Amino acid sequence: MCGIVAAVAQRDVAPLLIAGLKALEYRGYDSAGLAVLDDGEIRRVRAKGKVREMEALYLADPLPGGTGIAHTRWATHGVPNEANAHPHMAGRVALVHNGIIENYAPLRAELQAKGHVFTSETDTEVIAALVESRLSQGGSLREAVLAVARELEGAYAIAVISRDEPGHVVGARRGAPLLVGVGIGEHFLGSDAQALIQVTNRMIYLEEDDVVEITRESAQVFTLDGQPAERAVHESELSTDAVERGEYRHYMQKEIFEQPRAVADTLESRIGPHGVLPNIFGVGGDELLAKVQGIHIVACGTSYHAGMVARYWIEEFARLPVSVEVASEYRYREVVVPPGTLFVAISQSGETADTLAAMRESRRRGYLGTLAICNVPESSVVREADLKLMTRAGPEIGVASTKAFTTQLTALALLTLQLAQQRGLEATRYADLCQQLISLPRAIERALALEPQVVELSARFIHRQHALFLGRGAQYPVALEGSLKLKEISYIHAEAYPAGELKHGPLALVDEEMPVVAVAPSGPLLDKLKSNLQEVKARGGELIVFAAGDAGMDAETGKGVALRLDPVGEFIAPAVFTIPLQLLAYHVAVLRGTDVDQPRNLAKSVTVE
Repeated sequence: MCGIVAAVAQRDVAPLLIAGLKALEYRGYDSAGLAVLDDGEIRRVRAKGKVREMEALYLADPLPGGTGIAHTRWATHGVPNEANAHPHMAGRVALVHNGIIENYAPLRAELQAKGHVFTSETDTEVIAALVESRLSQGGSLREAVLAVARELEGAYAIAVISRDEPGHVVGARRGAPLLVGVGIGEHFLGSDAQALIQVTNRMIYLEEDDVVEITRESAQVFTLDGQPAERAVHESELSTDAVERGEYRHYMQKEIFEQPRAVADTLESRIGPHGVLPNIFGVGGDELLAKVQGIHIVACGTSYHAGMVARYWIEEFARLPVSVEVASEYRYREVVVPPGTLFVAISQSGETADTLAAMRESRRRGYLGTLAICNVPESSVVREADLKLMTRAGPEIGVASTKAFTTQLTALALLTLQLAQQRGLEATRYADLCQQLISLPRAIERALALEPQVVELSARFIHRQHALFLGRGAQYPVALEGSLKLKEISYIHAEAYPAGELKHGPLALVDEEMPVVAVAPSGPLLDKLKSNLQEVKARGGELIVFAAGDAGMDAETGKGVALRLDPVGEFIAPAVFTIPLQLLAYHVAVLRGTDVDQPRNLAKSVTVE
C-alpha cells in the first residue's frame, strides 16, 4: 500500500500524477514512483523516500506521455528502497498495487519455475508477472487482468498499463478502495478522492471485485466474470481548499483547530432543543435501534478508543450491555452474539481492512443489524452497513487522528441519546445530556484557547523518553488516546492506565524522569483520582494534571503543574479533555523536531491486515 493515481489524457499526465501523489502522501511515504507510456515505450522513475525525492528525478529527466500510473508506498513486503518501489514492471506491463496478496508465495514459485526472474521482494511484482504471462497467451489487457484477479487471494487495488495498448489503463479492486475520476476527454483512477479533486469532482466508486478499463473517452466497469456493470457517477463535495494547510504550520494543528466546526457540522440537523431528531441513522434506523438489546463495537486505533468511551455512556444512560473489540482480534475468535445485538463499526476512512473484514464477518454471526460510524460517505464500510451516521469531519490529512476522534465521539453521543430515550431515560436527565452535547463546539473552542499554556508545558517533555497517562471511568480511554498521540508523533514511549491500576505494577516505573499526565475533570471519581496522584507525588514523579477549574488540583501536583479547563458536564468531558492532550502531543513533537504530519513507519488509512 498505500496511494494510487492513474490517468489517460490528451495532455502529459506525469505532473497530474505527481500532484495526486502529493495529495495522498499522508497515506504512505517511504517510496514513490510513476510510469508513463509514450510511443510504445514505458518509462519509469522511482525513488526511496517522499514524493519530492522522486519528483526531483522526474524534473531532471521529464517523462512525456498521456497514459500513466503512479504510487506512493507504505512498505509491507520488502524494505523501503528503489527496487521495491512501485510501479513494478514485467515485460510489456507496468503495475501499481495497494493491499496484500496472501497467495503470492506459491504464485511466485510457479512463475520462477517457468523462468521468471524477480527483481524485488514484493508481492506486487508477482501480479505484474502474472498479467504479462496472461498477455503472452493472447487477449487484451482487460482480459488478462480479469483472469489474474480471479487467481489472487487477499486484498488489492491495482492499476495496470501495457505498452501494447496506449491510451488504456485497467484497474481492479478487492478489499482496498479504488475509484474513477470522470473528466472531459480524460479519465483517472485513484485510491482516494483527494488524489483526483484537482482534476475533477465527478467520481465513480468501484464495488468489490470490480474491474475497470479507462480511456480518454470512457470508463467501462466489469464484474469479475467479465460482464459489464453500471456504476453511478457521484459529485464529490470535497474541495481543494479543504486539503490545503492554510495559515497553520502543520495539517495536524489545522485539524485540531477545525474541531469546533467539525463537531458542529456533525450535530447539524441531528439534534434540536427537544432532543435527537428522527431517522438520523437512515431509513428504518429508529425502528431497528428500538429492538437493540446489546451492542458490539468493533474498531482499530483511535476509533477503538472512541468506542471505549461510548461503552461507558451507553451502559450508564441506555442500560444496554456493550463490548468493545479491536477489529483484528474480533475476526479470529468465535464471538458470542446474544439475540438483539447491534454491530457497530467505527472507521475514519471506511476502508480500514480489519474493521471492514470484521463487519463482513458479522453477517454470518446473527447480529440484529450493522451500523457504520464513518467520515467517508462513499466508503466500503458505509455502503455495506444497514445503518450509518457520518461524522462530517472533512478531510483529515495528518496521520495522527484528531478531529476524527472528537466527531466519532459526537456521533456516538447521538447514538447514546437515541438509545437512552428509547429505553426510558428520565426526561430531565435526557434534556440535560442533549444540552451538554449542543454546547460541545463552544466548549472545545474554550479548550483550544489553552494552547499558549500547553506550549509552555510541552517544554517539560523535550528530553523525556517515557510518560504515563492516567484517567478514571470514561477518561481512561481519553488517557489512552493522549498516550497514543504522544507516541505517534513525538516518538516518546507513552502508556496509559486506569488510575486505580497504578499501584498494581506501573508505579514501579515512576521516578523523577517519568512525567505522569492525568485527566481530571469534575465528577464522582475525582477524589479517587486524587488519591492515585498522591501515590505518584510520594515517589517523586512529575505530575501534569488537566483538571476542571474547580477541581482543586494545585495542591495535588507538588513540583508538577495543573492546567485548568473550564468545567463542563460529565457527558461531554471526554471530548473536551481530549483537546489539551492533542495540543500537548503536537507541541512536544514540534519542539523535538519530528515529522508531525507524516511520522515514521505509519500510514493514515490502514488498508491491509
